Amino acid sequence: MHGVLLDLDGVLYTGDEPVPGAAEVVDWLRQEEIPFRYLTNTTSRPRQAIVDRLAGMGITATPGQILTPAVAAGAWLRHHDISHPALFVPEATATEFADLGPVVAEGAGAVVVGDLGREWDFATLNRAFRQLMSEAQPPLLALGLTRYWRADDGLRLDAGPFVRALEYASGRSAVVLGKPDAAFYDAAVNALDLQPQQVVMVGDDVRSDVGGAQAAGLTGVLVRTGKFAPSDLSGDVTPDAVLDSIADLPEWWTGSRAQASRATSR
Repeated sequence: MHGVLLDLDGVLYTGDEPVPGAAEVVDWLRQEEIPFRYLTNTTSRPRQAIVDRLAGMGITATPGQILTPAVAAGAWLRHHDISHPALFVPEATATEFADLGPVVAEGAGAVVVGDLGREWDFATLNRAFRQLMSEAQPPLLALGLTRYWRADDGLRLDAGPFVRALEYASGRSAVVLGKPDAAFYDAAVNALDLQPQQVVMVGDDVRSDVGGAQAAGLTGVLVRTGKFAPSDLSGDVTPDAVLDSIADLPEWWTGSRAQASRATSR
Protein backbone atom coordinates (compact mmCIF):
# COMPACT_ATOMS: atom_id res chain seq x y z
CA MET A 1 0.00 0.00 0.00
CA HIS A 2 1.35 3.38 -1.00
CA GLY A 3 -1.59 5.78 -1.42
CA VAL A 4 -4.99 6.61 0.06
CA LEU A 5 -8.31 7.86 -1.27
CA LEU A 6 -10.59 9.41 1.34
CA ASP A 7 -14.35 9.73 1.04
CA LEU A 8 -15.67 12.89 2.70
CA ASP A 9 -19.23 12.75 4.00
CA GLY A 10 -19.52 9.97 6.56
CA VAL A 11 -15.76 9.47 6.78
CA LEU A 12 -14.16 12.84 7.59
CA TYR A 13 -17.39 14.48 8.73
CA THR A 14 -21.05 13.72 9.31
CA GLY A 15 -23.38 16.60 8.63
CA ASP A 16 -21.60 19.69 9.90
CA GLU A 17 -19.51 17.88 12.48
CA PRO A 18 -16.03 16.44 11.85
CA VAL A 19 -15.44 12.83 12.80
CA PRO A 20 -13.17 12.85 15.88
CA GLY A 21 -9.55 12.40 14.83
CA ALA A 22 -10.15 13.13 11.12
CA ALA A 23 -7.95 16.25 11.01
CA GLU A 24 -5.17 14.41 12.83
CA VAL A 25 -5.26 11.56 10.31
CA VAL A 26 -4.92 13.99 7.39
CA ASP A 27 -1.97 15.60 9.17
CA TRP A 28 -0.47 12.12 9.68
CA LEU A 29 -0.77 11.33 5.97
CA ARG A 30 1.17 14.48 5.16
CA GLN A 31 3.82 13.86 7.80
CA GLU A 32 4.35 10.30 6.54
CA GLU A 33 4.42 11.61 2.95
CA ILE A 34 1.68 9.19 1.93
CA PRO A 35 0.04 10.39 -1.31
CA PHE A 36 -3.70 10.92 -0.90
CA ARG A 37 -6.71 12.53 -2.53
CA TYR A 38 -10.23 13.34 -1.44
CA LEU A 39 -12.69 11.37 -3.54
CA THR A 40 -16.33 12.34 -3.24
CA ASN A 41 -19.60 11.85 -5.07
CA THR A 42 -20.99 15.11 -3.77
CA THR A 43 -22.53 17.26 -6.47
CA SER A 44 -24.00 19.88 -4.17
CA ARG A 45 -20.98 22.21 -4.10
CA PRO A 46 -17.87 23.07 -6.17
CA ARG A 47 -14.36 22.17 -5.05
CA GLN A 48 -13.54 25.52 -3.46
CA ALA A 49 -16.65 25.27 -1.31
CA ILE A 50 -15.51 21.81 -0.20
CA VAL A 51 -12.07 23.21 0.65
CA ASP A 52 -13.68 25.97 2.72
CA ARG A 53 -15.93 23.50 4.52
CA LEU A 54 -13.02 21.23 5.40
CA ALA A 55 -11.00 24.21 6.60
CA GLY A 56 -13.82 25.07 8.99
CA MET A 57 -13.35 21.62 10.52
CA GLY A 58 -9.58 21.97 10.81
CA ILE A 59 -8.90 19.76 7.77
CA THR A 60 -6.61 21.27 5.15
CA ALA A 61 -7.13 20.65 1.43
CA THR A 62 -6.62 22.30 -1.94
CA PRO A 63 -9.00 22.17 -4.94
CA GLY A 64 -6.44 20.08 -6.81
CA GLN A 65 -6.63 17.38 -4.12
CA ILE A 66 -10.37 16.93 -4.58
CA LEU A 67 -11.84 14.79 -7.33
CA THR A 68 -15.58 15.16 -7.84
CA PRO A 69 -17.95 13.77 -10.47
CA ALA A 70 -18.54 17.30 -11.79
CA VAL A 71 -14.83 17.71 -12.52
CA ALA A 72 -14.75 14.31 -14.24
CA ALA A 73 -17.91 15.09 -16.24
CA GLY A 74 -16.54 18.42 -17.43
CA ALA A 75 -13.36 16.70 -18.59
CA TRP A 76 -15.42 14.02 -20.39
CA LEU A 77 -17.48 16.63 -22.23
CA ARG A 78 -14.41 18.58 -23.32
CA HIS A 79 -12.66 15.40 -24.44
CA HIS A 80 -15.67 14.51 -26.62
CA ASP A 81 -16.02 18.10 -27.86
CA ILE A 82 -19.56 18.40 -26.45
CA SER A 83 -20.90 21.75 -25.31
CA HIS A 84 -24.22 23.22 -24.13
CA PRO A 85 -25.12 20.59 -21.52
CA ALA A 86 -28.47 20.64 -19.74
CA LEU A 87 -27.53 20.64 -16.07
CA PHE A 88 -29.62 18.98 -13.39
CA VAL A 89 -27.23 19.84 -10.58
CA PRO A 90 -27.23 22.40 -7.77
CA GLU A 91 -26.53 25.98 -8.84
CA ALA A 92 -23.16 26.05 -7.08
CA THR A 93 -21.98 22.93 -8.90
CA ALA A 94 -23.01 24.35 -12.26
CA THR A 95 -20.02 26.71 -12.05
CA GLU A 96 -17.77 23.75 -12.94
CA PHE A 97 -19.46 23.72 -16.39
CA ALA A 98 -19.62 27.48 -17.00
CA ASP A 99 -17.22 27.43 -19.96
CA LEU A 100 -19.35 24.83 -21.77
CA GLY A 101 -22.35 27.13 -22.23
CA PRO A 102 -25.07 25.27 -20.32
CA VAL A 103 -28.64 25.46 -21.68
CA VAL A 104 -32.06 25.21 -20.06
CA ALA A 105 -34.31 24.93 -23.09
CA GLU A 106 -34.07 22.42 -25.94
CA GLY A 107 -30.89 21.76 -27.88
CA ALA A 108 -28.74 20.25 -25.14
CA GLY A 109 -25.51 18.55 -26.16
CA ALA A 110 -25.72 16.33 -23.07
CA VAL A 111 -27.91 15.80 -20.01
CA VAL A 112 -25.96 15.93 -16.75
CA VAL A 113 -27.67 14.60 -13.61
CA GLY A 114 -26.42 15.10 -10.07
CA ASP A 115 -27.97 15.37 -6.62
CA LEU A 116 -30.66 18.07 -6.77
CA GLY A 117 -32.06 17.06 -3.40
CA ARG A 118 -35.33 18.84 -2.62
CA GLU A 119 -35.30 20.54 -6.03
CA TRP A 120 -36.38 17.32 -7.73
CA ASP A 121 -40.03 17.33 -8.76
CA PHE A 122 -42.04 15.83 -11.62
CA ALA A 123 -41.57 18.83 -13.92
CA THR A 124 -37.79 18.82 -13.46
CA LEU A 125 -37.42 15.08 -13.97
CA ASN A 126 -39.69 15.21 -17.01
CA ARG A 127 -37.65 18.06 -18.50
CA ALA A 128 -34.55 15.87 -18.29
CA PHE A 129 -36.50 13.02 -19.88
CA ARG A 130 -37.66 15.20 -22.78
CA GLN A 131 -34.12 16.37 -23.43
CA LEU A 132 -32.98 12.76 -23.67
CA MET A 133 -35.81 11.89 -26.03
CA SER A 134 -35.09 14.77 -28.41
CA GLU A 135 -34.06 14.06 -32.00
CA ALA A 136 -30.40 14.75 -31.17
CA GLN A 137 -30.42 12.01 -28.49
CA PRO A 138 -27.79 13.66 -26.24
CA PRO A 139 -25.81 11.39 -23.89
CA LEU A 140 -26.90 11.03 -20.27
CA LEU A 141 -24.07 11.75 -17.81
CA ALA A 142 -24.57 10.60 -14.23
CA LEU A 143 -22.54 12.24 -11.49
CA GLY A 144 -22.38 9.01 -9.54
CA LEU A 145 -24.95 6.32 -8.75
CA THR A 146 -25.02 6.67 -4.97
CA ARG A 147 -28.41 5.51 -3.72
CA TYR A 148 -28.70 7.62 -0.58
CA TRP A 149 -26.76 9.48 2.08
CA ARG A 150 -27.23 10.41 5.74
CA ALA A 151 -28.16 14.03 6.45
CA ASP A 152 -28.73 15.64 9.84
CA ASP A 153 -32.45 14.81 9.60
CA GLY A 154 -31.95 11.23 8.40
CA LEU A 155 -31.46 9.35 5.13
CA ARG A 156 -31.98 11.17 1.83
CA LEU A 157 -32.11 9.95 -1.75
CA ASP A 158 -29.02 10.75 -3.82
CA ALA A 159 -28.63 10.96 -7.61
CA GLY A 160 -28.69 7.21 -8.33
CA PRO A 161 -32.47 6.63 -8.14
CA PHE A 162 -33.19 9.56 -10.48
CA VAL A 163 -30.56 8.40 -12.98
CA ARG A 164 -32.08 4.92 -12.98
CA ALA A 165 -35.55 6.40 -13.56
CA LEU A 166 -34.28 8.33 -16.60
CA GLU A 167 -32.48 5.25 -17.93
CA TYR A 168 -35.63 3.15 -17.60
CA ALA A 169 -37.89 5.76 -19.19
CA SER A 170 -35.58 6.61 -22.09
CA GLY A 171 -34.17 3.15 -22.71
CA ARG A 172 -30.69 4.67 -22.60
CA SER A 173 -27.65 3.87 -20.46
CA ALA A 174 -25.88 6.59 -18.52
CA VAL A 175 -22.20 7.39 -18.70
CA VAL A 176 -21.34 7.22 -15.00
CA LEU A 177 -18.72 9.70 -13.79
CA GLY A 178 -18.50 9.01 -10.10
CA LYS A 179 -18.37 6.18 -7.60
CA PRO A 180 -18.73 3.22 -8.09
CA ASP A 181 -17.67 3.55 -11.76
CA ALA A 182 -14.21 2.11 -12.41
CA ALA A 183 -13.22 5.05 -14.63
CA PHE A 184 -13.66 7.42 -11.69
CA TYR A 185 -11.38 5.31 -9.52
CA ASP A 186 -8.88 5.04 -12.37
CA ALA A 187 -8.73 8.83 -12.61
CA ALA A 188 -8.07 9.09 -8.87
CA VAL A 189 -5.35 6.42 -8.99
CA ASN A 190 -3.71 8.18 -11.92
CA ALA A 191 -3.73 11.42 -9.94
CA LEU A 192 -1.65 9.63 -7.28
CA ASP A 193 0.69 8.27 -9.99
CA LEU A 194 0.24 4.76 -8.56
CA GLN A 195 -1.21 1.42 -9.61
CA PRO A 196 -4.68 0.34 -8.37
CA GLN A 197 -3.28 -2.45 -6.18
CA GLN A 198 -1.16 0.15 -4.35
CA VAL A 199 -4.11 2.31 -3.30
CA VAL A 200 -6.58 2.08 -0.40
CA MET A 201 -10.06 3.55 -0.59
CA VAL A 202 -11.66 4.49 2.74
CA GLY A 203 -15.42 5.00 2.73
CA ASP A 204 -18.71 4.52 4.56
CA ASP A 205 -20.70 3.13 1.61
CA VAL A 206 -20.10 -0.61 1.31
CA ARG A 207 -21.17 -0.65 -2.36
CA SER A 208 -20.03 2.61 -3.93
CA ASP A 209 -16.88 3.06 -1.85
CA VAL A 210 -15.76 -0.46 -0.99
CA GLY A 211 -17.30 -2.58 -3.73
CA GLY A 212 -16.55 -0.03 -6.44
CA ALA A 213 -12.94 0.32 -5.32
CA GLN A 214 -12.42 -3.43 -5.17
CA ALA A 215 -13.88 -3.88 -8.65
CA ALA A 216 -11.31 -1.33 -9.89
CA GLY A 217 -8.47 -3.26 -8.25
CA LEU A 218 -8.07 -1.17 -5.08
CA THR A 219 -8.22 -2.19 -1.43
CA GLY A 220 -11.58 -1.26 0.08
CA VAL A 221 -11.77 -0.20 3.73
CA LEU A 222 -15.14 0.41 5.41
CA VAL A 223 -15.61 2.71 8.42
CA ARG A 224 -18.39 2.34 10.99
CA THR A 225 -19.41 6.00 10.71
CA GLY A 226 -21.75 7.89 8.38
CA LYS A 227 -24.24 5.62 6.62
CA PHE A 228 -22.64 2.40 7.91
CA ALA A 229 -25.13 -0.25 9.05
CA PRO A 230 -24.37 -3.67 10.62
CA SER A 231 -26.12 -5.31 7.64
CA ASP A 232 -23.26 -4.00 5.43
CA LEU A 233 -21.12 -6.81 6.82
CA SER A 234 -23.46 -9.60 5.71
CA GLY A 235 -24.02 -8.63 2.09
CA ASP A 236 -22.30 -9.60 -1.14
CA VAL A 237 -19.45 -7.11 -0.69
CA THR A 238 -16.70 -8.08 1.78
CA PRO A 239 -14.49 -5.16 2.87
CA ASP A 240 -10.75 -5.78 3.06
CA ALA A 241 -10.88 -4.15 6.49
CA VAL A 242 -13.46 -2.56 8.78
CA LEU A 243 -12.45 0.32 11.06
CA ASP A 244 -14.47 1.97 13.80
CA SER A 245 -13.58 5.34 12.26
CA ILE A 246 -11.00 7.15 10.16
CA ALA A 247 -9.08 7.74 13.40
CA ASP A 248 -8.02 4.08 13.29
CA LEU A 249 -6.41 4.35 9.85
CA PRO A 250 -2.80 5.03 11.01
CA GLU A 251 -2.72 1.99 13.31
CA TRP A 252 -4.29 -0.26 10.67
CA TRP A 253 -1.97 1.09 7.95
CA THR A 254 1.15 0.56 10.02
CA GLY A 255 0.11 -2.95 11.04
CA SER A 256 -0.81 -3.95 7.48
CA ARG A 257 2.47 -2.63 6.10
CA ALA A 258 4.42 -4.52 8.76
CA GLN A 259 2.51 -7.72 8.04
CA ALA A 260 3.16 -7.39 4.31
CA SER A 261 6.85 -6.78 4.97
CA ARG A 262 7.12 -9.92 7.10
CA ALA A 263 5.34 -11.98 4.43
CA THR A 264 7.71 -10.68 1.75
CA SER A 265 10.82 -11.49 3.80
CA ARG A 266 9.83 -15.13 4.29
